[in-house]
Amino acid sequence: MIRALGAVAGATLLLGALAEPSALARPDHGTPRVLVFSKTAGFRHDSIPDGIQAVRELGASSGEFTVDATEDATAFNKTNLRRYDAVVFLSTTGNVLDETQQAAFEGYIRKGGAYVGVHAAADTEYDWPFYGGLVGAYFRGHPAIQPADTIVEDRAHPATSGLPPVWHRTDEWYDYRANPRESVRVLASLDESSYSGAGMNGDHPIAWCQTYEGGRAFYTGAGHTKESYTDPAYRAHLLGGIRYALGTAHADCRPESGYTKLTDGDWRQAGPGTFTRSADGTWTSSGGMGLLWYAGRAFTSYSLKVDWKVTGDSNSGVFVGFPPSDDPRSAVDHGHEVQIDASDVLWRTTGAVYGFKSADLIKRDRALNPPGEWNTYEIRVEGERLRVWLNGVRINDFTNRDPARSLRDGHIGLQNHGPGDEVSFRDIRVKELPVKGR
Repeated sequence: MIRALGAVAGATLLLGALAEPSALARPDHGTPRVLVFSKTAGFRHDSIPDGIQAVRELGASSGEFTVDATEDATAFNKTNLRRYDAVVFLSTTGNVLDETQQAAFEGYIRKGGAYVGVHAAADTEYDWPFYGGLVGAYFRGHPAIQPADTIVEDRAHPATSGLPPVWHRTDEWYDYRANPRESVRVLASLDESSYSGAGMNGDHPIAWCQTYEGGRAFYTGAGHTKESYTDPAYRAHLLGGIRYALGTAHADCRPESGYTKLTDGDWRQAGPGTFTRSADGTWTSSGGMGLLWYAGRAFTSYSLKVDWKVTGDSNSGVFVGFPPSDDPRSAVDHGHEVQIDASDVLWRTTGAVYGFKSADLIKRDRALNPPGEWNTYEIRVEGERLRVWLNGVRINDFTNRDPARSLRDGHIGLQNHGPGDEVSFRDIRVKELPVKGR
């Protein structure tokens, strides 16, 4: 959508000076390299060779990384670790590194290295606190191998975006000594009512991600059986976790709690065009220009999270802070749009507050997944301040000073832009924040 820039917009059309780091360091050696480490000092899984082969095949078929595999702990030295963009602990067990090797790995992570833990990686190094924080939770026990339902909580992360909302599969389902939810982004959890012997009191994370001490970390509790490594869904799950760790795909891995999903609420179409909702809850735009807006209530101080993806150079946006109306111009004239558009025109590119303030383009470009892949916006509104995070990286910080608009009390909406624009949204969720200054 195009509208004239006003004096207020011209005064605020600046790149944000944001403080958060936007990308982790990676070795500068061309194609990313992954080290698969599978040393065991306790139980040894007979699926380890299958897992190594699967990671090799995933690297080759995707063309995104090459793989070395070892059980030699002396590989954990400062010089050698510099060669790798990610290290996969594949069903390691027990104490597998000495203190010198541990120190080298800690330094590697702190300098922007990446960790992927698979299954029994949680049954490893119980006396090394740094590792315990990195893996997220330690193994406690498990019932017999059996089918169970996995609830996909994060449908934008590359490890889970291709999975159904409920993933039914057979594995050895771990219980953990502590619930990691407060310190990691839980990607998937087990429905404990779907199998026998569960022991996490109803909240049972099974896959998660985080940034930790300067590096990225992904863990999945699945992967005990040989069959896992020939299962296309599991292989896609594992590949997505590795891609996140490598930084070739981006995701918001900050802990998330207290959000209410709005997907099934009172949504109404204003203006032409429409959104079609698929069986998995994804809304896809067609026609336009119109607006799908949430009429259930207005919001004052809140964090809004929206997962979205585009095809090609499609155009769309997320509107906030507008009065209720069946006329989409209400949002255009009285709200603010956080833009979704491949254009690099500053005031209407992805992450911009349309017509008022550009995103920080350097940080935006580092955080953005390409067309066809999912992204996550967090749009945080507090008073007249609007901040935008893309896949966990803050890319805009804007304060409204336009007397024709106010962010303090308004509705939210999703734009369908035009007949040639196709944008999909899912998992729209909101968390109310304390109201400041009242």
